[in-house]
Amino acid sequence: MLLTFPAAHADTAPAKSVEIAAPSTTTSAAPVGPQINAKSWVLMDYGSGKIIAESQPDARLDPASLSKIMVSYVVGQALKSGKIHSTDVVTIGKDAWATGNPVLRGSSLMFLKPGDQVPVSELNQGVVIQSGNDASIALADYVAGSQDAFVGLMNRYSQQLNLTNTQFKTVHGLDSDGQYTSARDMALLSKALIHDTPEEYAMNKEKEFTFNRIRQVNRNRLLWSTNLNVDGIKTGYTSGAGYNLVSSAVDSTGMRLIAVVMGAPSDRVRFSESESLLTWGFRFYETITPIKAADAFTTQRAWFGAEKTVPLGVAEDASLTFPKGQLKNLKASFTLNSPQLEAPITKNQVVGTINFSLDGKVIEQRPLVAKADVPEGGFISRIWDFVMMKVSGLIASVFGKSAS
Repeated sequence: MLLTFPAAHADTAPAKSVEIAAPSTTTSAAPVGPQINAKSWVLMDYGSGKIIAESQPDARLDPASLSKIMVSYVVGQALKSGKIHSTDVVTIGKDAWATGNPVLRGSSLMFLKPGDQVPVSELNQGVVIQSGNDASIALADYVAGSQDAFVGLMNRYSQQLNLTNTQFKTVHGLDSDGQYTSARDMALLSKALIHDTPEEYAMNKEKEFTFNRIRQVNRNRLLWSTNLNVDGIKTGYTSGAGYNLVSSAVDSTGMRLIAVVMGAPSDRVRFSESESLLTWGFRFYETITPIKAADAFTTQRAWFGAEKTVPLGVAEDASLTFPKGQLKNLKASFTLNSPQLEAPITKNQVVGTINFSLDGKVIEQRPLVAKADVPEGGFISRIWDFVMMKVSGLIASVFGKSAS
């Protein structure tokens, strides 16, 4: 089956329809959403960012150790930028010593001691795999100089990622007044972790880590699931938060889902409900990418330019998520922000909107951008284009079509 994408625009040369191969489908009704035993939950498709099921997604709840997803993101960005290196050796301070820090007693630990010399790579594993609160403190001190400064980085990234219902107060997530997050924000953060820091995210699938002869297994039991290909992400529990879990899995088609379950009544329930949520999503939904960033969606006239035409498309892959059986009715068209495109035009400049429609109703939109720079043409060519534009406008007003 082919999806046909007719062009819709004003006062420009007609653009050819674009046909893109898609899997054959049959019509089906939207699936009934799952019932999940938790205070708040979200199921998001990673590729499109679409939330396909939710309950109380913006409720502000205690994150507990889900805070460490942001710790991991900040550390991943520091490694990516070269601010720190995985081989750097960190000297452990007293604030990361459970015996000397009452806040850490009885919590999940890597079991660090003052004066220990530990590589960043191992501290990172201690955070991601062991959920070590002491490891979070040690990395925070090393990256930012203090826990407070690191929390500042966490909240700064929250703003950049548009996490509007998140406020961090600690680097470990233990109960603290004024800290909160939402299921939606945790899904957005997890999407950013996977996309922006893939090497950091890859550690989430490791099932165990041994430090100082102490072997600890990853607390995310879904990594051992025989029904799903789960490769992350994070558990969280405190008496104030209840049982939290952010998980992610990929199916055989490459579709990735992110499930967030917050405030489940027990450890067992958070895992069973997360598995049910992911299974439901893979069963009833599919994601395609009809327009890729590497491809031109259409080509339009570039008036007054050194080049006569400019290719247009999307800055990032346009992935769409739908209930299975609806894709055969998908269509796409575009509109321009102005009647004509005039040079100079810069690459990735937004020039219009791509509209995706089902049964005549627009259900998704993406910015239409220039895929190449088009500088101004020479004086003579610009004069010629001015004349041709006037002629084109006259023809359009009389005959209803333009000249190219």
